[in-house]
Amino acid sequence: MLEQSSPVRTPPSRVVVLGAGGFVGGAISARLRAEKVPLLALTRNELDLLKSDAAATLQRSLRADDSVVFVSALAPTRNNTMLLDNLRMAEAVCAALAAQPIAHLVYISSDAVYSDDANPVTERSCQQPSSLHGAMHLAREIMLRTALKLPLAILRPSLVYGAKDPHNGYGPNRFRRLAAKGEAITLFGEGEEKRDHVHIADVAALSSAVLHHRSTGTLNIATGKSTSFREVAEMVSAHAGGSVEIRATPRQNPITHRHFDIVDCLKAFPDFHYISLRDGLALSAEEGT
Repeated sequence: MLEQSSPVRTPPSRVVVLGAGGFVGGAISARLRAEKVPLLALTRNELDLLKSDAAATLQRSLRADDSVVFVSALAPTRNNTMLLDNLRMAEAVCAALAAQPIAHLVYISSDAVYSDDANPVTERSCQQPSSLHGAMHLAREIMLRTALKLPLAILRPSLVYGAKDPHNGYGPNRFRRLAAKGEAITLFGEGEEKRDHVHIADVAALSSAVLHHRSTGTLNIATGKSTSFREVAEMVSAHAGGSVEIRATPRQNPITHRHFDIVDCLKAFPDFHYISLRDGLALSAEEGT
């Protein structure tokens, strides 16, 4: 659960975004620019966290009154090499922040840290990842907590979608691109699994709110409404005029669902309202693939 160090929304002195060239980091950076927050947006070109001098380079870029958003990751983590590289990146960040303490650290994690049978998911649910991607994020969370004595907020988004997502994972982003090309949407089984899909704009908005309130603790970023992949495909097809074919396939894996209890989010930010999946898909269509 989050605690607000600043009850009144107060702009940070400066925000340093690590991973500003990525989908999530880019959205957070754009949101902060629009809000006129002083920003140092570091992409891999400015800071490669896998280089041997990464910690020293980052340390020189930081000031004591900075807030840092750590988004950089090789994602999704698919193999042991990627896992170890991601931990090396976190090690560099830990070394830099230990040498140059800052005012506030926000880590963008993932709901993949939770066990598959944690329903409904809350911020206190069992953290028992079943994938390398989830294990990577959980390990990074532990590294940041134990290595640093800084005000820390950990944000765990559910499945994020929106225009310009490079990952093309199963779900809204892939379905929209298939529809745009006039190709059929192929489901796993009948698409029965239900998941909570979050628009990228909501991830950016909540990250900004956490920065403005100097929040500490853990927050899941999820709408509280789970939708089946078939329903998502049908919404995408409707946006395309209803002409997109939706194909079922023989089921290979058991059906699993994920639902969230978002009481903690509502308590932390009672005036915040998530974008509905239907509206988010329309917004993504307007912004392009």
